[in-house]
Amino acid sequence: MIKAIIVDDEQSAIDRLTELLGKHCKNSIQLIGSFSSVEDGVKAIRSLQPQLVFLDVQIQDKTGFDVLKQVSYKNFEMIFVTAYEKYAVQAFKFSAIDYLLKPVDAEDLKQAVEKLNRKKPADELTKKFDILLENIEQLKQYTPPKKIVVSTISGFELLPVIDILRCESDINYTTIFMKDKQKLVVAKTLKEFEEMLEEYNFFRIHNSHLVNLAYIKSYHKGKGGSVVMIDGTEIEVSTRRKEDFLKKLSKV
Repeated sequence: MIKAIIVDDEQSAIDRLTELLGKHCKNSIQLIGSFSSVEDGVKAIRSLQPQLVFLDVQIQDKTGFDVLKQVSYKNFEMIFVTAYEKYAVQAFKFSAIDYLLKPVDAEDLKQAVEKLNRKKPADELTKKFDILLENIEQLKQYTPPKKIVVSTISGFELLPVIDILRCESDINYTTIFMKDKQKLVVAKTLKEFEEMLEEYNFFRIHNSHLVNLAYIKSYHKGKGGSVVMIDGTEIEVSTRRKEDFLKKLSKV
């Protein structure tokens, strides 16, 4: 049983999440408290040492990130609960931190809980939190996150976005090809990476291929045509994506 707390300044949000946990997660989550301020949340984490924290992004005139900055004990899983904030959500995705959108949906909650793994080392969780805070600060300054967190069989990797050459789909897995020729197989779909990286000069030229436009060496004409990447890899361009691809490429 995972011991959890909620930190949220909206009582209605606390009530809804408490109700959903009782209905759908009663065999896996034990809710041991709810708190409505950053100060109380910090005290609760220090004293109760929960294994899971449901943390609101906006807490009165402060944020959930203020909670993270004030706690040294970080041996817990984190699920942010937030109204849709594009850049905050983007930071969660880049940092491999789970989040739920308000009002919380029962199915989304169940999926988030099913992904929890209590056996993750504390130092791994701390690194994820550090990357999240770093990405949030960069977004405040209107600069894109510099690193993306991807889970692997042995743990997770911190990948500089600028060093990602391309991504290739294999059903529910994606192979990430780096500039230094490193390859990583990740249990995420290509669509997830497309959504995450499309604003960072990446384009899905084919159903199975997402490429970093900055690393295209040449384009060869044809029905859809093909591109050659700087590592020599030649990739077909889908006919239906050709027009949008050439428009996007012309802006690089």
